[in-house]
Amino acid sequence: MRAGVIVFPGSNCDRDVAVALEQTTGRPTTMIWHRDTALPPLDLIVVPGGFAFGDYLRAGAIAAQSPVMREVKARAAAGAYVLGICNGFQVLTEAGLLEGVLMRNTGLRFVCRDVYLRVDNAATAFTRGYGQGQVVRMPIAHNEGNFYADAATLDRLAAEGRIVFSYCDAEGHSDVATNPNGAQRHIAGIVNRGGNVLGLMPHPERLADPLLGGTDGRAMFEGLLAAVAA
Repeated sequence: MRAGVIVFPGSNCDRDVAVALEQTTGRPTTMIWHRDTALPPLDLIVVPGGFAFGDYLRAGAIAAQSPVMREVKARAAAGAYVLGICNGFQVLTEAGLLEGVLMRNTGLRFVCRDVYLRVDNAATAFTRGYGQGQVVRMPIAHNEGNFYADAATLDRLAAEGRIVFSYCDAEGHSDVATNPNGAQRHIAGIVNRGGNVLGLMPHPERLADPLLGGTDGRAMFEGLLAAVAA
């Protein structure tokens, strides 16, 4: 799998995800500067976590206008896999690649801790390494993770199986107590209609090695590797 990671001023998880990808694929990861206007052949493009452009205006708003995003949109339209993690999810919504918006956490505080997620759709390329309904653990670290969309959009996302991850407890139950940021319908991650673009707030790359305390995130990268090879 040929993977590339976009690097914006303020990205701070770009190297982390590159390491996770290299450990999974056995190939070097291409680091792509945000001002680049051309991309090499890639099977997967990752928009990483961090604070692109200091989260000025709105989180992800300035990064979404970077020159490289025009090519990311074109590659996504052509079927390449695009993964937006945390700040990357915010960038993808601002760029129009995914519906909704990520607002301030309801507690108005930065949240940094492990959370449980329920896999609501294990049939995507990103989740084929998990089981339907499986509960996994991943870290979050964000100030704007409160997913919002109008009721019609939320209904459409649910009906089309595009809500991929939901916040839950260790047994898979979702309620206000298990929702760390107030996201509507406890949404932690969604895919586009084509199933090749995923945005999620938790960080799979931070639990992709036993030395980091767990490997629940590694299955995402392994699933993508298998999807590309299929």
